[in-house]
Amino acid sequence: MTARIEIGRDAGGQAVGIDLAELLATRLLVQGNSGSGKSHLLRRLLEECAGQVQQIVIDPEGDFVTLADAFGHVVIDAAAYSPREIEALGQRVRQHRASVVLALDELEVEQQIRCAALFLTALFDAPREHWYPALVVVDEAQMFAPAAAGEMNDEVRRMTLAAMTNLMCRGRKRGLAGIVATQRLAKLAKNVAAEASNFLMGRTFLDIDMQRAADLLGMDRRQAERIRDLQRGQFLGLGPAISRRPVAVEVGAVRTAGRGVAQGLIPLPEAAAGGMEALLTERLSEAAAAPQPVRRAAPPPVPKAEVEERIALAPVLPEVVPTAEPLPLPEPEPAPPPPPSGEVEGVVREIAGEEGASFRPAAALFRDFAVRCRQRGIPSAHIDLPRFRRLFAIAISGLDRLAEPARSAVEGAAEGIEDDLLAPYLAILIAAHLGRPMPGEEELGRLYGSASPSRVRRLLDHLERLGRIVVREDFGGERTITVPAIPEAA
Repeated sequence: MTARIEIGRDAGGQAVGIDLAELLATRLLVQGNSGSGKSHLLRRLLEECAGQVQQIVIDPEGDFVTLADAFGHVVIDAAAYSPREIEALGQRVRQHRASVVLALDELEVEQQIRCAALFLTALFDAPREHWYPALVVVDEAQMFAPAAAGEMNDEVRRMTLAAMTNLMCRGRKRGLAGIVATQRLAKLAKNVAAEASNFLMGRTFLDIDMQRAADLLGMDRRQAERIRDLQRGQFLGLGPAISRRPVAVEVGAVRTAGRGVAQGLIPLPEAAAGGMEALLTERLSEAAAAPQPVRRAAPPPVPKAEVEERIALAPVLPEVVPTAEPLPLPEPEPAPPPPPSGEVEGVVREIAGEEGASFRPAAALFRDFAVRCRQRGIPSAHIDLPRFRRLFAIAISGLDRLAEPARSAVEGAAEGIEDDLLAPYLAILIAAHLGRPMPGEEELGRLYGSASPSRVRRLLDHLERLGRIVVREDFGGERTITVPAIPEAA
């Protein structure tokens, strides 16, 4: 089953939508300053796909609890449960495919972060038989995946970063599609933001945020000024689930509303001369001596048994299966076909051939790749960061220069290896397959992006523990590497 929902209209009045099946496989990042309409956009997205896919909302401000009235979401008041109960609820949410809102607004900030981390971890650790597709929306994601430590406890920060990283990096295979919204990209951990392939960028004013947003959208510095001129509710979208080219969208209307304060102007109360001062100071000493009220009156929590019953009785949703089929574009004109792979690989090979390329961060290399593709008119939206890292490893190891069937044999032997280990491991496989001497520590360090001999030794130890290689050292210190996957290795 595939489904496409409409989130708004472009400048020409054409519908702009999101393909749910593709979104489940590629994730979404929403960015915009306070007041730019992020919550309105998230609410529109959730309302349009309600009943088609399971929705799990991490709601630090309690804005999305009103979805329960119109769409039957189960509201979990986090303040009413213990940590163990929150973990158990997370597992039952996956088991019964219930759409829920985890309301954190009655907790202090650090308690919110710890509770969300426990809940997300429980979702991620669910048994394989409960890996149903689900959208996991995290509002104010910079709280749960901060770029800097700040005043947060180190243990809590490690816990929440691990939970958010698992959601965005490894959640896809477990059916979890992360949708993260943040006020500033600079405040969000880069390894969380980098895993999203779809982007909806709202109004922002700081140069660093405008430039990062423009880089993600494939826009140059001059075009980045458009981001500053966006009105409330206007976003620039890009990604396989939205459009292959940046498209401006005016978000449509919603059927529910948040519990926030009204944004309009309200006339001030009228009072006679001195009347307002009297209202402020009357019986002030008695008020100061009275017991202090709680931060704000909380609604009575729903009994645990009732919440569990509502989760168990939630309607079963149709399964949305991620698809790799080409998506219809919101633009009326057809999009250009993807470029021949040789053009993209040529740009990657050029970057890999530059001195010191392997020592540069992957994100910087990816930005350089995107800029060069734009300069040469080569579409690159279909290449995300993980795909680029693999192409770069293939180019820098020399695998792309290997003829068939040797190349296919080496690629097959490297199947499943982590991206950061791929380049040095490919070099070892190539040497083994061709009967050449194994690369030395200096060459392995260059491919690994490290000048530290100890890191290279740890790399070899790790590959040996994985069963990928066998390392033997004689009394003279000479090292011999054999590869079990290639019998001809020596």
